[in-house]
Amino acid sequence: MFNRLFGSVSKDIGIDLGTANTLVYVRDRGIVINEPSVVAVNTLTDQILAVGQEAKAMVGKTPAHIVATRPLVNGVVSDFEVTEKMLKHFIDKVHRESFSIFPRPRVVIAIPLGVTEVERKAVEDAAKNAGAREVILIEEPMAAAIGSRLPIQESTGTMIVDIGGGTTEMAIISLGGVVNWRSLRTAGDDLNQDIINFCRDEFNLLIGERTAELAKIQLGSALPLEEELETTIRGRDLITGLPRELTLTSRHVRAALERTMNLVIENICTTIETTPPELLADIYERGIMLTGGGSLLKRINERIATATNIPVHVVDDPLTAVARGTGVVLENLDQLKKTILFTSST
Repeated sequence: MFNRLFGSVSKDIGIDLGTANTLVYVRDRGIVINEPSVVAVNTLTDQILAVGQEAKAMVGKTPAHIVATRPLVNGVVSDFEVTEKMLKHFIDKVHRESFSIFPRPRVVIAIPLGVTEVERKAVEDAAKNAGAREVILIEEPMAAAIGSRLPIQESTGTMIVDIGGGTTEMAIISLGGVVNWRSLRTAGDDLNQDIINFCRDEFNLLIGERTAELAKIQLGSALPLEEELETTIRGRDLITGLPRELTLTSRHVRAALERTMNLVIENICTTIETTPPELLADIYERGIMLTGGGSLLKRINERIATATNIPVHVVDDPLTAVARGTGVVLENLDQLKKTILFTSST
C-alpha cells in the first residue's frame, strides 16, 4: 500500500552516478539534470553551499572553511555523507516542480563492473538515505548498451567500451548478460592529470585541473590531426613562483596522453583475446561501440580500430548513453530484470 502511495506522488528516476558528471533521467521526461559530481560544503556549519556546475566553478578558489569536493573516485563512493547529500539535492530538485512534500522515488543507478560488495552497498545506502524507497543497481556497460539501443538480448556478441571520468569499462554482451569484461580504474581524470604532469615536467608550469580538462577537450587527440591546434594556458611558474602563460599545442597534449591511451588500448586488446571465438566473429562484423566522455577524444576510434583490427564506432550522444539506459530500464523493468544486479527496498 505504501509503495503505491509513494509511487503516486514520486517520480521514478534513473541516475548515472559518474565520477565526473551525474545525469538524472526522469520517467516520461527524459534527462533533466546533467551536472558535475562536485559538492561545495561549509565545514564550519556542515551546510551544502552548492552542487554541480556552481560547485565546480569554486574548485581551487575556496577559503579554508569551504571545501569543493568530488565525492566519487574511480566510479565508487569515497565520501558517503557528501554523496548522500548530493543525491538528496538531485532527488529534491526533480520533485520541486511537482510540490511533492516527501518524495520517495524508485531509483535505478548505474555502477561500474567489478565493484566490491562494500562499494555496492555504499551506493545503495546513500540512495536510500537520500530518499529512495527502492534502489536498483545496473552495470554501467549494460546500461550504456541499453541506452544505445544495441541488441543485447540476442545471441550475437556486442562489445561496448565505456570511457568515463574515473573508470574505463570493457564488456562483451550476449543474451542479456555480460560474457567477458574488464574494468580499468584509469579514464578521463587520468588524462587530465597527464596534462598537468606534462606541463610541470616539460615547461615548469603548474596548472589546475580545470585548465587541464579544457586543454584535453580543445586539443586532445589519439592520432595526429590534419591541422594541429593550439591554445593559451596560464599557471604558476615553478621556478619564479609568478604567473606565466604559454602556448600549448595538440602535439603536446597528444604526447601527454600517450601513456594512458596505451594502457586503455592494451586492456581492450586483452579483453578481445579472452573472448570466445564465436562472439568475436560477431564483434568483428558489427564493430566495437564507444560510449562515455572519453569517446569524444578526437580520432580515438581510429586509434583503437588500428590496434584491434576491428571497426570502432562512437554511439550517438555517448555522454548520455548510460543515463538513457537507466531510463529504458525504468520503463521496461519486468522485461529487463535479468540485467539488474540487485534490488533493495526500504
